Amino acid sequence: MAESPQVSVILPTLNENLALRLIHDPLLEALSRYRAEVIVVDDASSDGTIPLVEGWAKDGSFRLLERTGRHGLASAVIDGMARAQGQVIVVMDADGSHEPRSIPSLVEPVLEGRAEFVLGSRHVPGGSSPGMGRGRRLVSWGAALLSRPLTAVQDPMSGFFAVARPVVQRARLAPIGYKIGLEILVKCAPDPTLEVPIHFAPRAAGQSKLGGVQIGGYVFHLGRLFLWRLFGPGRPRRVVPRSPPAVVNP
Repeated sequence: MAESPQVSVILPTLNENLALRLIHDPLLEALSRYRAEVIVVDDASSDGTIPLVEGWAKDGSFRLLERTGRHGLASAVIDGMARAQGQVIVVMDADGSHEPRSIPSLVEPVLEGRAEFVLGSRHVPGGSSPGMGRGRRLVSWGAALLSRPLTAVQDPMSGFFAVARPVVQRARLAPIGYKIGLEILVKCAPDPTLEVPIHFAPRAAGQSKLGGVQIGGYVFHLGRLFLWRLFGPGRPRRVVPRSPPAVVNP
């Protein structure tokens, strides 16, 4: 009987054919030291993404989850997590902005038991974000400020993280929009949490989907998390950790 994977990588996709081709080899190289699976959660792409991943799935490293009745980044991640078999779940964008070479620095602290959640951060020493324009930098700064009562992490808008699989089973996750990492930090209370610097690269293909609707969804999501913390199951938890998450320079 084959051993279960150590690492499951969740890649939500919507018409990411070109970007997937560009990150394929670096992704497999970064995962070569682990027993790993890559779960591509696709929302009915029309650009050939589905047959591309079906071809890759023949060697056993990739798995395809097609969704036709559900759409959205956060729900795609949750559906992927439900099917993940790895001890550690990695969530990353498929557009090339999250560099696969950073995966080991996220995964190792979790595998070694030094952290339950490791966030790839653009805002800690050693991190950089050339893939972000001035507008996105402002949005990221504002989002971090708004979330400060809920979490001490420096980059709550980051969508690149690794988490121990049992952690995501601690609470029912129902994020609005696309910030699943923040949902996990607040509702599942991983401890300890680490931040490691990442290089947020310009996307390999496609255009940013960040706009007014997404920003509004983030603010609404924050409101729900505040209510959950104040009046729901999260009320007994402390609002801000006694000390900020550790920053690790790999």
